[in-house]
Amino acid sequence: MRLIEILESPGVYRLWQAPFWRSKFAPVARHNDLRRIRRVLDVGCGPGTNAALFADSEYLGVDYNSQYITYARRKFRGDFVQADARGFVPPEGATYDLILVNSFFHHIDDENVRLILKRLSHALAPQGHIHILDLVLPSRRSLARYLARHDRGEYPRTLDHWQELFQDDFAPSVFEPYHVSLAGIPLWHMVYFKGARQATEERS
Repeated sequence: MRLIEILESPGVYRLWQAPFWRSKFAPVARHNDLRRIRRVLDVGCGPGTNAALFADSEYLGVDYNSQYITYARRKFRGDFVQADARGFVPPEGATYDLILVNSFFHHIDDENVRLILKRLSHALAPQGHIHILDLVLPSRRSLARYLARHDRGEYPRTLDHWQELFQDDFAPSVFEPYHVSLAGIPLWHMVYFKGARQATEERS
């Protein structure tokens, strides 16, 4: 059985992520007071990877993997929906203070990234922000580049490519490259993007 197939198991996936999830999420925690967040939409939530951070918020997690959703419903507060993000439409009238997309977009192509971002822009509350964490493809040969090339996701992108995609629908307030490391060795190059809704005239 390949590692990709093994990671479809929610328990195995959580064990794999356990040493890294705090450092992966660190830019979000550093730039934001999560205690002030009332409504959260977590797209590509996995087996509830970040759900515990929003235990005091009204939380909705969405993931395509039914095993992940079943696991998350057993373990965490909040609502969890099994759905393909490309076709997911938030409940009518619902808007969110914080929309989180953590390590999801490198699994899908540009066309579908743009489709999802467009829909999410309409689900964002007027003063809310989208928060995106995703895998960067380094330009130089390195362990991080090797791991990006062999990730489950087939679409790691350069920083410039990510920036272009994100800014189509959101006005940036943070665009921050960072590393996830083990014993001082960078394993994954990442980027954190925080964005607000574009002004009405720009979105029309």
